[in-house]
Amino acid sequence: MTLLELVGVSAGYGTGEPVVRGVDLQLAEGDFLGLIGPNGCGKSTLMRAAAGVLPLRGGRAVLEGRNLQTCSRRDLAKLLGVVAQESVFAPGFSVQEIVAMGRHPHLGRFGRPGREDEYQVHRALDQTGILALAAREAVALSGGERQRVAIARALAQSPRLLLLDEPTNHLDINHQVEVFDLLHDLNHEQGLAILCVTHDLNLAAEYCSAIALLEQGLLRAWGPPSEVLTPSLLGAAYGVEVLVEEIGGTPRIFPVTRRTRSSLALGGTP
Repeated sequence: MTLLELVGVSAGYGTGEPVVRGVDLQLAEGDFLGLIGPNGCGKSTLMRAAAGVLPLRGGRAVLEGRNLQTCSRRDLAKLLGVVAQESVFAPGFSVQEIVAMGRHPHLGRFGRPGREDEYQVHRALDQTGILALAAREAVALSGGERQRVAIARALAQSPRLLLLDEPTNHLDINHQVEVFDLLHDLNHEQGLAILCVTHDLNLAAEYCSAIALLEQGLLRAWGPPSEVLTPSLLGAAYGVEVLVEEIGGTPRIFPVTRRTRSSLALGGTP
């Protein structure tokens, strides 16, 4: 079943030219779609359009049959969880309080959290491995821990689809793997559909079931990692020569630097 459908989507800012133009993309239940492309190609803009935050210049965006442009913010938040590049929390709030904010769309104007809300908050804390941090002040946590808090808050919304904009930005390699392992578990064990913007091509190859490649605001390719992560497509999009080796059935991308060329000329490996 198709959850999110973008048809001819164009979007941008102010009165300038659209940043993304004519994008057709679909995300079905259980998909883990990685959105890649060079800096400035429109990844974050397309993510904001897919989240219903940025008005469209053209085309349409549909989530479970609902037009994102006319759907209320509360109704969208019940279906769609969004995690920004950097998680910034106000001082004075505990981890549990931050995560509980994800239940607001399910409460009435004067509603108080009930047992279901408490269960969903506890579940989100447990799923993200931060249950032991529930009483800690969120601003005192490490970058990797704060990112887990942000994901837990989105999960507390009980969404059908999770959108993440560079969730491993500024994290060290250990925390990058931890975040993607978490996303993999949510996708495979719970069937949560995920759309994730990332600059790490190898993590995208390892974890994503499909890849969408943007270049200068246009969708250049969309399909399984083995079909999108090719030397020709990546070379054209990023303007750099790359080698792609399949290791354990997964594409691995190596940029061809001057040192790489020297090694290859001497019969070495990248």
